[in-house]
Amino acid sequence: MKTPPSPAPPAPTRKSRRQKNWTRLVPWIGGALLISLIVAGLWPKAQPVELATVARGSLELTVNEEGMTRVRNRYVISAPAGGLLRRIDWKPGALIEAGQTIIAVIEPRESDLLDTRSLVQAEARAQGAAAARDQAAALAESAHAVAQLTQTELARRRSLFAAHSISQQELDDAELRATRAAQEDRAAGFAHRVAEYELQSAQALLSRGAGRVSTEPVVITSPVSGRLLRVFQESERVVGAGVALVEVGDPSDLEARIEVLSRDAVGITPGARAELVKWGGAQPLRGRVRVIEPAAFTKVSALGVEEQRVNVIVDFLDPLEARPTLGDAYRVEARIVTWESEDVLKVPAGALFQQGDYWSTYVVANGVARQRTVRAGASNGREIEVLEGLQVGDRVVVYPVDRIDDGVRVAPMDVSAR
Repeated sequence: MKTPPSPAPPAPTRKSRRQKNWTRLVPWIGGALLISLIVAGLWPKAQPVELATVARGSLELTVNEEGMTRVRNRYVISAPAGGLLRRIDWKPGALIEAGQTIIAVIEPRESDLLDTRSLVQAEARAQGAAAARDQAAALAESAHAVAQLTQTELARRRSLFAAHSISQQELDDAELRATRAAQEDRAAGFAHRVAEYELQSAQALLSRGAGRVSTEPVVITSPVSGRLLRVFQESERVVGAGVALVEVGDPSDLEARIEVLSRDAVGITPGARAELVKWGGAQPLRGRVRVIEPAAFTKVSALGVEEQRVNVIVDFLDPLEARPTLGDAYRVEARIVTWESEDVLKVPAGALFQQGDYWSTYVVANGVARQRTVRAGASNGREIEVLEGLQVGDRVVVYPVDRIDDGVRVAPMDVSAR
């Protein structure tokens, strides 16, 4: 008896074939995923860096040093003749008026009378004082005329500048000449008043000659208007001729004396722009260099190093209302401009580093740092002028660390989060 044939197995469906194929691919997918994770873990990460953009703008080089203010025109009043000095009741800071304020009174003594020889010398001194007074008067008139002329020229230059007919440099030159002429006019007027006082003192000394005995005391008035700066002899005492009594001046007529290193002074020119900071006020004060003294002096620094320094005299350009409380011998810090330009290609100083005789930087493009050689120009310590090698808009790495090299991937750092 024949057995019936066994039924044929059912044909595999499309769904079962698909599941079987996926089952075979699972090990391969797992291996590929594992390899991807290993590669991702070993792949070098992008180094975080601080970036800066190359741009055009203004750049200035400055010399930053400390100094102090001083009254431009000051005068030490001395005793014209010996005698008993009455007590001086004036205190430093007191207002004085030329020819009106009595500074000191000296009572004559018999022993202080002039002998024949001293009398002849006093007469010669009086004649010389009269000649000096006439000369000072002529110089004062000349300085006043020059000051008026420069003011007229300045007004003309300002009109031309408003009409765009002259440059800013030409206007600045005219302002500098006008400022210098005004200061010379003021100094000449001061010298004239002092010469007048010297003549009066010489004439007062003549009254002490033999045969010209006078019991009237010598009254000393202030030769200039301003304030009393210092009192050298306050108590009543016997003084001789020529003893310094007080110092007077006008504290509103100030200048700044800045001590700079001699190697920095050679780069400063008269007329250079200056800015006085940290003087006590909220805003910096504008100034201009008037003169660089020709002789240097030796000064020992706080570290005990001997330095050769030069005095640079700076005139204030702001009116008195901007510095009403600034007085004589006050400390200031000055920023004197030695070079400036309004349109240069510049980068932060930390973006450049030196390799041998050349300067280099890292330029970032598509997230990769590429080293590039550049030619640097002027630098003020914060920014550097770039003459060749970079263009406006280039992104450069600032303060690159040792891990940064040519071809390294980088990522911008969030500087604000620091």
